[in-house]
Parts: sequence; C-alpha cells; structure tokens
Amino acid sequence: MPEALPDLLAADGVLFDLDGVLTPTAEVHMRAWKVVFDQVFAQWGIAPEYTDADYYEYVDGKKRYDGVASLLRSRNVEIPWGEVDDAPEAETICGIGNRKNAAFATSLRAEGIAAYPGSLAVVERLHAAGIPLGVVSSSKNAEEVLGAAGIRSFFRIVVDGVVAERDGLASKPAPDMFREGGIALGVDPARSIAVEDATSGVASAAAAGYADVVGVDRGTGADALRAAGATVVVDDLSLFLPNLSNDITETA
Repeated sequence: MPEALPDLLAADGVLFDLDGVLTPTAEVHMRAWKVVFDQVFAQWGIAPEYTDADYYEYVDGKKRYDGVASLLRSRNVEIPWGEVDDAPEAETICGIGNRKNAAFATSLRAEGIAAYPGSLAVVERLHAAGIPLGVVSSSKNAEEVLGAAGIRSFFRIVVDGVVAERDGLASKPAPDMFREGGIALGVDPARSIAVEDATSGVASAAAAGYADVVGVDRGTGADALRAAGATVVVDDLSLFLPNLSNDITETA
C-alpha cells in the first residue's frame, strides 16, 4: 500500500460522506448541475462557461443552495435567495437549486443506484464488527439514495441536508455537520474516523477534530484533499479490506 492506513476497527465510530464515497451519485449530481448551469449561463449570458472544475471548487460537498450561491458569486452574479419552496423555474438561488434537484431525482429514479463494491465491502465488515457507522451528507436526498442502494440499515444515524436545514447547521466546510454527526452517533471525533471525497467535506471533518480524515479521490485530486486536511488519500475504500479481519461475518 502506498501509505499507512488508519485502523478502522479501532475507531470509536466511522462517519462517511455519501455521494462519491458510498455511492457514485456524485456523478449523477455532476450531470444534473451541468444541465442546469449550462442553461442558466446561456440564458443570462454568464461567462466563462461552467466546467467540472467549477463543480469541485464551488459546489461539491456543500448544501444545495450554498453551492448555487457560491458558483454564481464566482461569476460576480448576485440574485435573490428566495424560499425553499420556490418553483424550479424561479430565478432565485432556491429556484435554481430546486431545478437541479428535480433533474437529479428524475435521473436517480430512472437509472437507480448501487454502492461502490469496495465501499460496500468495508461497510459490511465494519457493521459486522459492531463499529458504529453514520452518514454525514449535505444532500437532502441522502435517505432516498441510501434506500435505493439498499444500504440504509448499516448506518445508525444520518445527518444530511434536511437535518442541516432543520437545525441551522452551517454548510461544509464549516465543522457543524461532522460535529453533529459525532454527537448523534454518540462518539468522540478525536477517536473516530471520517471518510470524504470533497475538499469541503474533508475540511469540515478536520475542523470538527476527527482523529483521521480519509480522502477518497474520485476526481478532486489527492493534493487538493491533503491540502484540505485529509490525513490519508485512497482511490477506493477496497484498499482497507486487507486490514479488516477476514473471519468477521455479517450480523443482522
């Protein structure tokens, strides 16, 4: 292995981001954002054009509306925030965010989703070993995605965009969501491990005081993840499998 990996079985708990860590829904999100922002940029004459680099820098890992505001601000565009129940056609931050969510939901329901095989194997072994597991995701679709992937039962808690909005938790990279995840799971971050694929999420977990922050490089870049606070970077969680006991069998 290229670098020493933390011992997941020795952790008080392990908290995972969802999109890009447990499931390849980050790709669905990316496509949905591109459809929406390409339309908005063309309609409003915004330049330069939207790129995947914009997704990683301004949108990835953040709460939906914060991502819209951050991206538009990068182009010196300011529009009204609006309300969370704005129609997708509304020319507001919330309207654009809701437009993207409609595109994402349509794609998810049409195509379905499955967990990354390596991530699923790691989660199964940790669950069988009795390690408390949780999900910390900025997405308001987290519960639906976990259910669609058939993996919701592995996780004791889910702190997602719905919880963040309800409880007034600041978007990643602020520490709020991973801090709340530790509280909800009943574990000490200083003895727990966070797993993230976005620089904003890595920074959130690092600021919340997690003992180790595993960066999963699905395209963000290892250097960017380390700069944000990742203590180790892997390209797939299957790299942890040799360190997990092979004689553990899954329990109900």
